Amino acid sequence: MDTSEIPVERINRREAIGGVAAVCAALMLGDHPLATTTVANEITGRTAIERIPMTITCFIRYQIDPFQRDEFKKYAENWGRIIPRCGGQLVGYFLPHEGTNDVAWGLIAFDSLASYEAYRARLRSDPEARENFAMAQSKRLILREERNFVEVVDGTFGLPSTLAGPK
Repeated sequence: MDTSEIPVERINRREAIGGVAAVCAALMLGDHPLATTTVANEITGRTAIERIPMTITCFIRYQIDPFQRDEFKKYAENWGRIIPRCGGQLVGYFLPHEGTNDVAWGLIAFDSLASYEAYRARLRSDPEARENFAMAQSKRLILREERNFVEVVDGTFGLPSTLAGPK
């Protein structure tokens, strides 16, 4: 089939971001395998899966300098150490791959807004977090930052495709 014949329904950027945010937030909820944290028992040395309920996800949209993509990647990688230490459940950072080249995202889940506020206080006192913020500011990596808090809609996550596969 010629792909030019396929009708395409256009959605705007906010609708696309909202969809991505909902999926990522859903990963942190329910019985999905990604909604778990592996915890090591210091006495036995064994690991166990502990379910940590995450009811909200902070969805951060960054407008970045596209010529400093690699520097933003370093900035994001630094958060991989800092965010869990300060109490956030890091879902991940996402860089532009194809299409718009100046928008990146970060998703961090929490069990409540109060947990988020406590996390923000810990970030302000964390030396590595302050250093990471200062580096991004001095290099002007981030042109604009927008935060939204999202939650999953019950009954919409983890539904398998009903499309029959090849036979």
